[in-house]
Amino acid sequence: MNTAAAPLDTAHTIAERFAAGAAERDHTAAFPHAPLAALREAGLIGISVPERLGGGGAGLARAAQVVGAIGAGDPAVALVLAMTLLQHGLIHREGTPWPRALADRIGREAATDGALINALRVEPDLGTPARGGLPATVARRDRLTGRKIYSTGAPGLAYGLVFARTDEAEPRIGNFLVPMSSSGLRIEETWDHLGLRASGSHDVVFEDVRVPDAYAVDLRRPEEWRRPDPLQQAWSCALLAALYDGVARAAQAWFATFLHERVPGSLGAPLASLPRFHEAVGENERLLSVNARLVASLAAETDAGAPPAPQEAGFVKLTVTENAIQAVQRVSELCGNAALSRKNPLERHLRDVLCARIHWPQGDAVRVAAGRVALGL
Repeated sequence: MNTAAAPLDTAHTIAERFAAGAAERDHTAAFPHAPLAALREAGLIGISVPERLGGGGAGLARAAQVVGAIGAGDPAVALVLAMTLLQHGLIHREGTPWPRALADRIGREAATDGALINALRVEPDLGTPARGGLPATVARRDRLTGRKIYSTGAPGLAYGLVFARTDEAEPRIGNFLVPMSSSGLRIEETWDHLGLRASGSHDVVFEDVRVPDAYAVDLRRPEEWRRPDPLQQAWSCALLAALYDGVARAAQAWFATFLHERVPGSLGAPLASLPRFHEAVGENERLLSVNARLVASLAAETDAGAPPAPQEAGFVKLTVTENAIQAVQRVSELCGNAALSRKNPLERHLRDVLCARIHWPQGDAVRVAAGRVALGL
């Protein structure tokens, strides 16, 4: 299959297969090893790796389209993919703090072997480091000790990009590249959530894990992390927005089929014949159309080398995901009991789309950051 020519077509085809098994993976919270293997075989894991390293050379626009397509089939799989695409969108850029040889090696492994990578940042006490504070995970000389929670894709990752602090008198904080096969590293299967249940977002524990000096890929003074990176914010917000928009599109498609097939005896015609449902479907189409334009605009500016200010990328993520939630909730309300029956996918779409409010940047953070900028603070 020529994924270089048509990665989006490939993603849509594969997503249809993923959708058939998504309910069972959700029910058992089984990690999606087989779907991820299919992504590897199709060459989609390396689409945001530069062509010189054997990847697809895709920018944010194409990456977001692929994540959205996979998200409509199985958002847990899409989330694992999105995290890897995000990292490769960042580590190969001009001016990256990564050693070039190391970034190239990680890129080749993604392109040729489908190696997955994700940032492991959140901790039990700290929460997300984006809200400030020093991580409890500590690098002492060449050894790393700590615990990360909500580590999406943990069972399938080749590498974790671990956010930690040094034990220096004046600590630096930053990212340490850790092979997930390292001695002293273990995964505790703690993930048991309402939505995205198959994402394998377990705890990862580091007990005196050796990290070579060259794998300390980005260490800075704490104050240097306080200003958001526009490129990182753009990639993260666009990919997450596309993912949850994909969930809403899957719900909308199921709803349309339901309306054509449901023929109440009192009506003697499909529900699709009623104007109230025309309006509801049309309103969802409006929200999804707005979503598509917002994500496409953010991605286009970023791919053109001019990512918008971080608060604007946050606006896109917040608006698109709230639109997606509103669309799925509207469908659920109109379907009645059928919406919450586990034999139908809509209850799963509802649980999955609500996870959008948990992913950084969260609504309050977006609004506070924008308010401070507007007030000159």
